[in-house]
Amino acid sequence: MRARYRVFAALLAGVLGAATVAAPSASAGSGPKFADDPTKLVDTSIGNNGDGTTFPGAASPFGMVQLSPDTQLKKYASYDYAQDRILGFSHTHLSGVGCQTMGNFRFMPTTGAVTSSDPAQYGAKFSHANESREPGYYGVKLDNGIDAELSTTERTGQHRYTFPAGAAADNVLIEATESNGYSYAGDVHVVGDDTVEGWLQGGNFCWETQKERYKIFFSAKFDRKFASFGTWVDGKLTPNQRDAKFGAGRTGAWLSFDPKAGKQVGASVGISYTSIDGARGNRVAEQPKSFDKARKAANKTWREELNRMRVAGGTTADQRTYYSALYRSLLHPSVGSDVDNRYRGFDDRIHQSDSPYYQMFSLWDTYRSQNQLVALLHPEKAADMTKSVLKIYQDGGWVPRWALGQGETNVMSGDPVTPWVVDNYRRGLLDDRTARQLFDALWKNVNEVPKDQSSFRGRDGNPTYVKNGWIGYQDVPGYKFGDTRQAGSATLEYALADCALSTMATGLGERDKAKTLAARCDNFTKLWDTGVQSKGYTGFPRTKAADGTGVGDPDPAKSTGFHEGTPWQYQWLAQQDTAKLFGLMGGAAQAEKRLDTFFDMPLLLQNPAKAAKDSWVHGAYDYHNNFAFNPNNEPDLHAPWMYAWTGAPWKTSAVMRAARTLFTDTPYGMPGNDDLGTISSWLVFAMAGVFEAQPGSGTYLLSAPMFEKVEIRPDGGRKLKIEAPGASAAKLQYVSSVDVRHRAYGKTWLSHEDLLDAGKIRFTLSDRPTSWGTSAQAAPPALLDAR
Repeated sequence: MRARYRVFAALLAGVLGAATVAAPSASAGSGPKFADDPTKLVDTSIGNNGDGTTFPGAASPFGMVQLSPDTQLKKYASYDYAQDRILGFSHTHLSGVGCQTMGNFRFMPTTGAVTSSDPAQYGAKFSHANESREPGYYGVKLDNGIDAELSTTERTGQHRYTFPAGAAADNVLIEATESNGYSYAGDVHVVGDDTVEGWLQGGNFCWETQKERYKIFFSAKFDRKFASFGTWVDGKLTPNQRDAKFGAGRTGAWLSFDPKAGKQVGASVGISYTSIDGARGNRVAEQPKSFDKARKAANKTWREELNRMRVAGGTTADQRTYYSALYRSLLHPSVGSDVDNRYRGFDDRIHQSDSPYYQMFSLWDTYRSQNQLVALLHPEKAADMTKSVLKIYQDGGWVPRWALGQGETNVMSGDPVTPWVVDNYRRGLLDDRTARQLFDALWKNVNEVPKDQSSFRGRDGNPTYVKNGWIGYQDVPGYKFGDTRQAGSATLEYALADCALSTMATGLGERDKAKTLAARCDNFTKLWDTGVQSKGYTGFPRTKAADGTGVGDPDPAKSTGFHEGTPWQYQWLAQQDTAKLFGLMGGAAQAEKRLDTFFDMPLLLQNPAKAAKDSWVHGAYDYHNNFAFNPNNEPDLHAPWMYAWTGAPWKTSAVMRAARTLFTDTPYGMPGNDDLGTISSWLVFAMAGVFEAQPGSGTYLLSAPMFEKVEIRPDGGRKLKIEAPGASAAKLQYVSSVDVRHRAYGKTWLSHEDLLDAGKIRFTLSDRPTSWGTSAQAAPPALLDAR
């Protein structure tokens, strides 16, 4: 044990006032039990506020349909828990996205005469006390007496409405060409006496207006015949008219049912991104025998999903928080192909795939945690998702950054697709042909720039980056997401991506290209400004102009050129070569001090919840002008694990238990928006005690689990048991020892292959810091050395 560690441990023992006693062992089969049905521990209302931006409705894992109530338009996932009025139930939502989007084909049951197509007029009040939520099901009794129930299959939405007695007419209104408050081209058709079909061309994202990125179609078949019907265009209602095309505003249809024929109306709605025929085919192929059977099947699917990574121990609140996070982690990417594997590509043409095609890639977010969880639990699906990225390249000419449907949004910065792909390559999920084709696509992406007429912006910082090793800052008018505008953070993202791609190049025998890419691993050093000081520390990354001069306020708590963060948060985004990074900081000991300041470690060790609440960044969108850890956003999510390279891995366990206090099992239980499962996946890994801090490495770092038992069952793989007797998220605990395959294990990391082959990992925990993992040999390898 190093001298400085012994001194600090002695001081800390006085602060904690507790003896170092290993947690008691448990015999095989003893200890806490796994939940019989983990779906009962999921609350889909968690994060349904203005920060989490999740939705409460019904969805299937990675499904095309997310059927959920809308309470507020032009607002994220269209649902705000604070609202008391439902405007309808739409079929597509993105979970936790930080921009408003989707919300297609909204259905709303009403009673009486249809006099308005305005959702503000026909919407109905409700109370949360009358909501029912579970994975694959949502129900609500509206204040007007209508019971609405929703469920899903992978490509269909299932509706069941029970109307109150005494109404002159029971209706369903369908908003066909308006999504989340924006209108698009499209039309609607009443077909026969029980079917409605239509389409729209949508794509609004991040408050852009009239941006078209995808086409989407629906086919809805009701289980009762219409007594009457009509359509509307631009607010004008026309009874008995079957067809309505988009005008200057919204287009839709209404259907009325005879109350004397029964009080219940059901509908099965197929969705497709290829055509109405595709939507109809999806509906017919996945049609359940009844609504109740659809609900039961959806619940069974989710029960199987949640049991892929089940936990035992902890409090009920711990388990509710964990399983709800795991649920949110498995909603996206969304399948985009029909049951026959036809899909609409980025060239707006219909293609035939030999495997399911996925879309909705929030890569800047998900490459840091969610991709790794999907790859661990669903390697085959992860492979198909990676092949889908290749199809985007083949159809559209470039790899995506943030792909919405069949269009690139160009939102965010950097090069997230590269470590995302490399991670799946490193896990052995790609066949050789796919891997080589993807490498060629990524090689093009890291060296070239799309032509002006392309809808892709790609790595628009490449001209100066390839030449100098850094991106020259340039504020492009009218475009807030460009890499040249985010030149500081994008340079760091490029360097990590290039370093990851160099390992793939080596694996494919591309030695010259591997050498070129490896030389870029440490490009983060080219931003290092030794003239900058903050909080007693000297040297921070700083945005540069093309000529090498510093740009903007040198204060590293300011944000010029750093996307949704500051140099204080982004200084840790060099995890591919921590030795080089720590050398810039004055060595590992000085880096550890910086980390301690970043997390407010003295307060954290006395009161973890207070440090997380008061010392860290709070407010979901409070990105800028702060020096502290931001657990609400992606750029520094890996920072707690940087302690593994300073010889103090026990501090990672302390930080993550403090972070756990920010998550609760309430609608306001998320500190920031979830970004398609990214923050949730981060929490899932942290509570399980494993996390990949170096995207593209296939290397998991270890920390103290928060449950006594974790059981991971990869699809088609070997079961892995993680045991940590006495583990509790409610108190500071540290790793005292680790056994892998019943042998002592002193390293702080495991490769993906070793994790899958381990069979059983057993942690012994202590209530005070230990010397486990503190030697230099225990630290994870640099990214280039992890090959």
